[in-house]
Amino acid sequence: MNRRYSEEQIRRYLAEAANGVPVRELCARYGFSDASFYGWRARYGAPDVSGGTSSSERRRLRELEEENARLRNLLADALLRLELLRHRTPRQRSGRHHDERDEISESGD
Repeated sequence: MNRRYSEEQIRRYLAEAANGVPVRELCARYGFSDASFYGWRARYGAPDVSGGTSSSERRRLRELEEENARLRNLLADALLRLELLRHRTPRQRSGRHHDERDEISESGD
């Protein structure tokens, strides 16, 4: 079953696991795989039972991490394009061997 879960649902499942409910029991109860659970835990982090950071701070941190990844990809693409431009071979200009300016300077002698 390919079902999408909201962020609130995922955080609730993670909180239940942090409070001692076995992961397999959560998977059976709510219908997701243990791989999904551990992926969510890696993405959203294990909830702090003592009440550390607020949900808005966690959301902002995740947004910044996603923006950082996007910007790194943009930078890598730009650097790759720059490297390709530096090392490309010069193209022939439509079969001409010399420029029209060369003809003008030769005839103007």
